[in-house]
Amino acid sequence: MVSSMTGYGRGQFRSKGVEVSAEIRSVNNRYLDIVLKLPRVLNDYDQKIRELIGRHLSRGRISVTLTITSRENPYETLSLNMPLVETYVRLAREINKKFRLRTPVNVNQLLALPDVILSDAGAKNDDRTWQYTEKALTEALIGLADMRQKEGDNLLRDFQNCIRRLDQRLEEIETIAAARPAAELEKLRSRISGLVPEQRVDEQRLELELALLADRLDITEECVRFHSHNKEFLAILERDEAPGRKLNFLLQEMHREINTIGSKAVSAEISHRVVEIKEEIEKLREQVQNIE
Repeated sequence: MVSSMTGYGRGQFRSKGVEVSAEIRSVNNRYLDIVLKLPRVLNDYDQKIRELIGRHLSRGRISVTLTITSRENPYETLSLNMPLVETYVRLAREINKKFRLRTPVNVNQLLALPDVILSDAGAKNDDRTWQYTEKALTEALIGLADMRQKEGDNLLRDFQNCIRRLDQRLEEIETIAAARPAAELEKLRSRISGLVPEQRVDEQRLELELALLADRLDITEECVRFHSHNKEFLAILERDEAPGRKLNFLLQEMHREINTIGSKAVSAEISHRVVEIKEEIEKLREQVQNIE
């Protein structure tokens, strides 16, 4: 099963005057990289959000934006943390005295310090907010998965066509290679006849040289392995949930086999088809980067 790593999903949940919106965007990445943009009330749920995403996705750079709007006034319960404020003021005065400074204590600066302002709204609504967030995020993940799957279906058809072309080119190479020994024999015989009188030609020695040459040029094993890799490529696409890493490895093996075939080629026809196969492998490599 093929799923693209590129997609977008959006989810919303409304209840009791609270609305949670979730947006998810995903692009290619070797691993699962999650980037969260959360409102402050959800900071404590960072790990839960990551675990929920991890249950749906295994690879890709995932950017998640969550927003919460409410008709209720969340600031009615704000209060000052007076013990902390007194401590900040005392420390500021001690610094002024120590270093003989005349810097006044600024109220705006005090209010900007961490934990000076307290609120009970978060504690009161945390469980409810998380329930709403989980539903909105799940909806967004389902939408993202649907989009990634549709693009994955298109990629699967492209993979199948590409593998079909690889098999065709390889069969053409096998046909050309099968006729090479006889052609090489005639070429060798022609060269020798131009240098040595025909009656002095040792046919057994000539056949031995041809056998050695044919052995050096034989690409049967490489072609068999390449066909096997093609079949395994399609099998992995159908069988594995996240085939990207396996396919990357298999493409390396396919590239190694075609390099060997190219190095043994003594025919321009074979060399041209080797170049075409390398181009197809490179296309496959680029497309595999797009799947999970």
